[in-house]
Amino acid sequence: MPALPSDHLALVLLVFVLGLKHGFDADHLATIDGLTRFNARANPGWARYCGTLFSLGHGAVVVAIALVVSRLSGAWATPAWLELSGAWISIAFLILLGMLNLRAVFTAEAHEMVHPVGLKGRWLGRLGQAAHPGGVALVGALFALSFDTVSQVALFAMAGVQAGGWLPATGLGLVFMLGMLIADGVNGWWIARLIARADGTARVASRVMALAVAGMSLLVAAYGLARMVLPELEIWGEGKELVLGGLVVGVVFVSFLLGLRLARGSVMESRTVA
Repeated sequence: MPALPSDHLALVLLVFVLGLKHGFDADHLATIDGLTRFNARANPGWARYCGTLFSLGHGAVVVAIALVVSRLSGAWATPAWLELSGAWISIAFLILLGMLNLRAVFTAEAHEMVHPVGLKGRWLGRLGQAAHPGGVALVGALFALSFDTVSQVALFAMAGVQAGGWLPATGLGLVFMLGMLIADGVNGWWIARLIARADGTARVASRVMALAVAGMSLLVAAYGLARMVLPELEIWGEGKELVLGGLVVGVVFVSFLLGLRLARGSVMESRTVA
């Protein structure tokens, strides 16, 4: 979790970017992938909206946590260990997710699409096959009940309290939710398109995106570790949180576009050869 700026506009922009970045989390991608694929067969009309529904459920819990933290802020201060332990947990998860997704890319057969690999989705059991909009939103809500999400929301909620009380804190929760909603909504739409194609375009695009997610997970983890052991790097990063968060989101978005372009080029080349 980066240091939060005191300037109100910068704080809002940073929380929005954190929401976007959170939506591109490998666990989100993997779970939305599974929900979308299941609904493409069981409930085709809702398949493309799985990412949006997931994010709405997730965001509702985020806003509730921000509200609760802000209302309790007078009697409760953020413990010093929360940020440190949250950082180490995030780093460990990012490394594991990066390695699992790299493995998924390099072990997939040439004719197969690469499915993103997550960790939290493995604990869902039958909920991972929710075919009702309310069930998909419930899965998103359950995802928010994790240490990394709660610790992140608690930190920016406290920043909102310092900026003016419970209302700004709740507003930051909504801003975070908006960023996540955009990322998860685009992800659900993207997966639905790939499922509909199920051709060379889908296979190439899925590999590019999986590599991008794995690479960014490992890079963000490496940056977090470097900040832990190099105080000068932490000093250098102060005030650059918005730029660094935007860079992560930008790389994933460019990878999304690159995947489409490479896939189309692959299909055009195969047609020319034929």
